[in-house]
Amino acid sequence: MYKHILLPTDGSPLSEKANVHAIGLAQALNARLTVFHVSPEYPTPIVAEGIVLEPISLIEYETRAKEQAQSILEAVKQAADAACVRCDTLHRIAPIPWEAILEAARSVGADVILMASHGRRGLAALILGSETQRVLMHTDRPVIVIR
Repeated sequence: MYKHILLPTDGSPLSEKANVHAIGLAQALNARLTVFHVSPEYPTPIVAEGIVLEPISLIEYETRAKEQAQSILEAVKQAADAACVRCDTLHRIAPIPWEAILEAARSVGADVILMASHGRRGLAALILGSETQRVLMHTDRPVIVIR
């Protein structure tokens, strides 16, 4: 069935639930797992009265983003290793997470994406949208959504 699962994760409790599902599915299918984390792009510096305010430098931001991603990804990799699931990790800094997820799926050759949905409804869903919804709308691969 599936040979390679892409698992986008953000470290949230709901993502952790999806992690368990992805590892179990990969184990049952003897599939490979690629765990993927997207960090937002460096925030635009604030300019006020000719003074540029940068809370941290670009280099510091990238270092912190990489450290946070490594922490999130390593936890999933350890769980996958314990379940004897072949697991790779991938991190990107990108302005639009759903586009980065689709690009990651293409680049690693994943044949399915398994991800969490935060389950926003009503006005919140309309205003905030959902990365999961956008992935579903734009992908050519099957998507398994965990709630």
